[in-house]
Amino acid sequence: MSALNDKMAQDKDSSKKSLVLSRDELVTMALDEEEKAAKDNAAIYSNVIKLRIVKLQKMSKEDWEKEVLAHLNARYYKIEPSQQPKKPEPLSTGLSTKEEIAIVSKLITPLAGREQFGYVTKAPTQQEINAAKKGVADAKGWERCDRCGGRFQVFPGRREDGVLATGGPCTYHPSKPVYPPKKQTDHITGDQREPYYSCCNETMGTSAGCTKAEYHVFKISEAKRLASVLQFEETPFQPDKGPLPPVCFDCEMGYTTLGLELIRLTAVSWPEGKELLDVLVRPMGEILDLNSRYSGIRPEHFVNAVPYGTPVPDAKDTVSEDGEVKERPFQVVESPAAARKLLFQFLQPDTPLIGHAIDNDLNACRIIHPTIIDTVLLYPHPRGGLPNRTSLKVLAKKYLDRDIQMGGDKGHDSKEDARATGDLVRVKAAEIWKELKRQGWTIKDDKLVAPPGEESKWAAGSGGVLGPGAGQKRKETA
Repeated sequence: MSALNDKMAQDKDSSKKSLVLSRDELVTMALDEEEKAAKDNAAIYSNVIKLRIVKLQKMSKEDWEKEVLAHLNARYYKIEPSQQPKKPEPLSTGLSTKEEIAIVSKLITPLAGREQFGYVTKAPTQQEINAAKKGVADAKGWERCDRCGGRFQVFPGRREDGVLATGGPCTYHPSKPVYPPKKQTDHITGDQREPYYSCCNETMGTSAGCTKAEYHVFKISEAKRLASVLQFEETPFQPDKGPLPPVCFDCEMGYTTLGLELIRLTAVSWPEGKELLDVLVRPMGEILDLNSRYSGIRPEHFVNAVPYGTPVPDAKDTVSEDGEVKERPFQVVESPAAARKLLFQFLQPDTPLIGHAIDNDLNACRIIHPTIIDTVLLYPHPRGGLPNRTSLKVLAKKYLDRDIQMGGDKGHDSKEDARATGDLVRVKAAEIWKELKRQGWTIKDDKLVAPPGEESKWAAGSGGVLGPGAGQKRKETA
């Protein structure tokens, strides 16, 4: 550590001077790490320390910088990033709202055939639901933890002694392992880097985790088991409302004794991004973990929430006389079914519903909607698309030059995510329009009009999304 600290001291970048530790600070950092290794891995403590020393000997200055930041943040203070996230600029596609809505029909993707990736296209039958309930009863509450992989027992409604779950505290890494890119010269230079966790920079396999939670938690993925808790509903046809404009929505979920449940639902208009609905949702099971690191929802949000329909203060009323900024209280509904009913007010079966990895949000709400636009499908992962998915944060930075999900431990903001998702669809709509215009398409009376002979090739809702290079491929085919 001293050798790495000396390298940092020689760095000419003045912004790095705060990361140069004194001898006492180095000793403290080493002792903290040694103590953690002894407590978390007592049986293999010696091996863990030896592996750690080997890693330090090969560590680059950049990786050491991350280590020091993590140590200082955890023990002393929070080092604010030198550059704050840019305030997002209003997105302009050069198209009117009506033109964007006309074009968006070409981005709709059918879900049939994608059920294996989590998209539910048909509500489970009562027979399937009964089978799922029997399986749960036979399992006697035993589940596998979604975070650490351990087995534990959960008790919906609480056990007689008031216990919600067994297994004690859960020790885990909140981030997924990062696999550093390999170089052809690694075997020569000896610079082979092992996978590590970005949450703490620990090498994969050297510790059980860097974070502790009161309970183990679990997630349900099977449609029939999801339906055994709350049955899926198809979006109802509302003849009195006529055609409705596209809606972009995002959900936040927390862990309960019934799995991963809906705790916040946000919907915004597309393409304007105006708020349509933003409510907290009381889950059906007892809360094990609000998953605040990602959901952004904390216990005080539920404590301070007001019933849905109750007026909430304007932004100017959230600042107290002494200048303290108070969070506006959420409106809250009493169940996921109630939240779903509110969302249905803005939807017809043919209303484009937009989301990122929308299967997760639809399944949390138990909604079957036939007309969806999923940015996971619009921007497929470089490694062949599903089941691999590019994160919304990465897509927003790449295509919108926008920093989102920068709240750190405060978690995500579903309103921010919903608007970023909608803007990604706007970018793709503008890209598609350029290709369609080259092929002779026009917009008349706010509707797309195909050139002669093209109607059958581009039937609305056919899922014919144009991706990069699609124009060239069509020319080659012709």
